[in-house]
Amino acid sequence: MSAGAVPGALADWVGRTESAGDRVGAAPLAMLSALLDRDDPPAAPGEAIPPLAHWLYFLPTHRQSQIGPDGHAHRGEFLPPVALPRRMWAGSRVEFLRPVCVGEPVRRLSRIAAVAEKQGRSGPLVFVTLRHEVSGPAGLALVDEHEIVYRGAEGPAVAPAQAAPSGEAWSREIRPDPVLLFRYSAATFNGHRIHYDHPYATGAEGYPGLVVHGPLVATLLVDLLRRNRPGAVLATFSFRARRPLFDTAPFTLCGLPDEGARSARLWTRDADGALTMDATATWRP
Repeated sequence: MSAGAVPGALADWVGRTESAGDRVGAAPLAMLSALLDRDDPPAAPGEAIPPLAHWLYFLPTHRQSQIGPDGHAHRGEFLPPVALPRRMWAGSRVEFLRPVCVGEPVRRLSRIAAVAEKQGRSGPLVFVTLRHEVSGPAGLALVDEHEIVYRGAEGPAVAPAQAAPSGEAWSREIRPDPVLLFRYSAATFNGHRIHYDHPYATGAEGYPGLVVHGPLVATLLVDLLRRNRPGAVLATFSFRARRPLFDTAPFTLCGLPDEGARSARLWTRDADGALTMDATATWRP
């Protein structure tokens, strides 16, 4: 099959939708603030949630009998039944249109926007792109295009190392540990075992340690921007995961703003100097 072709009957899943409702509570924001090591005051009704905090809502509530061996729900309900066993969050592109505020009822419409197969170094890969539209009482608030990559079971998915950029204006060292990863898994009700089950992560999937969540790393990068530009109101944020990070070594959050363009390049550098996540943020005047 040529790269980019849709594998077999998986093409039939493109265009499928599901909808979920929630109410924006303050408790998840307090948990996020704590694990980011921030001293934020309690979120008040009507206050806008921080960027990427929408990942704390619309949490998956599959019954325990619906959970597969990796901790994710069985496929074939909303997500297509991709035969490849390993699953990772490859990246997201988020457009912030209007604030999502504490106390509001919100609704998320999710649609499978694309399914494509590519050939990787370790074998076939299937990319599934989800488009999430989150709306509040005033209408559409944000659009989040989220890309999932599926791969085979032959060893960990670790791309060749690429040197991370230097010359950052902002930086912060993060020392990931099992407690940080467990707390983020708990805050997002994420059952993926690579983030908290060390024997599974190292034995079944071949990683050197627990894997740091991609969305946690992205949230830490946005938090770096918030610490250095506290008044910035994000317009867009996109990231691409390049290599996994583990609880075995510290990593560095880096940022370089372009004030004229009201944008910043954000990235993470591992202990060996490799680029592990690359991101771009823009903010409004």
